[in-house]
Amino acid sequence: MNETSDAVKATKAQAKTQAKPQGKPAGKAAATTSTDRLGRLLALVPYVVSRDAVALDEAAAAFGVTEKQLIDDLNLLWCVELRAPDPYCPIDLSYEGGEITVTEAESIARPLRLKVDEASALLVALRMLAGIPDLQDRDALSRVIAKLETAAGAAASQVSSQVTVEVDAGGDTVGRLRQAIGAGRRVHLTYYVPARDENTERDVDPMRLLVVEGNTYLEGWCRRAEAVRLFRLDRVTALEVLDAAAEVPAGAEPIDVDAGLFRPSEHDVRVSFELTPQGRWVADHYPCESVEELGEGRLRIVLRTPDTRWVRGLALRLGDQGRITAPADLAEGVRADAARALARYETAGRAAHPGGPDDPNVPAGTRREGR
Repeated sequence: MNETSDAVKATKAQAKTQAKPQGKPAGKAAATTSTDRLGRLLALVPYVVSRDAVALDEAAAAFGVTEKQLIDDLNLLWCVELRAPDPYCPIDLSYEGGEITVTEAESIARPLRLKVDEASALLVALRMLAGIPDLQDRDALSRVIAKLETAAGAAASQVSSQVTVEVDAGGDTVGRLRQAIGAGRRVHLTYYVPARDENTERDVDPMRLLVVEGNTYLEGWCRRAEAVRLFRLDRVTALEVLDAAAEVPAGAEPIDVDAGLFRPSEHDVRVSFELTPQGRWVADHYPCESVEELGEGRLRIVLRTPDTRWVRGLALRLGDQGRITAPADLAEGVRADAARALARYETAGRAAHPGGPDDPNVPAGTRREGR
């Protein structure tokens, strides 16, 4: 399937638009969304190719980013592989000596060929984006979907129509947060922390809203943690827009979510589980450092966490479907938790059925036999 030439024209036009100075100082980092970065990445290669070579500082100023942000983009582009017309056709990119050059990128001018499954996946993703409330440039997105449906034909359209992806956008919370961000206002959140099973109160200076892995997040400067934090909107139980102005510190850096949300620390505890076939779901629901097959459907997984309380709860929930094997003190703690829970059940059972066969207060010869 050949994509229409409009896509190539749009990319070139976007390159010209993105290349215009944005009025942002190149020496100061600005918070950008994943959408901003994607547009920049799409425009960067044709921008450099059309000029043969561009100085790093010149390109950073043209795109309104810092040189560090631009180098991060270039490092990501270095991994891009163009699979047509050859099985492996990487873009040759260099920024040594402060000058950016791009070669072996001629194939970006060729019409893109998409297979039915690739076109279907793209249509599903575009329709998901179209369902996000308050989306900007919705008309442009609708035109892209219509063009892709026409180019893909009935096969891809039929396959993609059978799949629906819903994004939890946080309802009215999104609209109120957009207003707070636009007005530069601080917000007060009541936020549920599942790891501790508690609601927390905190003031946050909002920076941006973003969608990661199907969930909507507020990124902001948390005045309680004194750091940039992400807050999942479906865990915000109450929101109040305050009269105070938001004051995000100048050195606050947006969180790079391209590699996912799981960011283990060297101070985290490494926890090893052995799971039965019935407990394999843990490896799918929690980010694991390693997963090892043990045979007969069993798994050994290693995960890292700064707070072992939720891990103890998980181990108790698993029961005979899995057990902690390391660290030893954590495994012993879980066994103690289980023993205390069992003792409470037994105490409650004796209280509900006094004089039963397990009641230690009744002499053995006078205990009533349970029926």
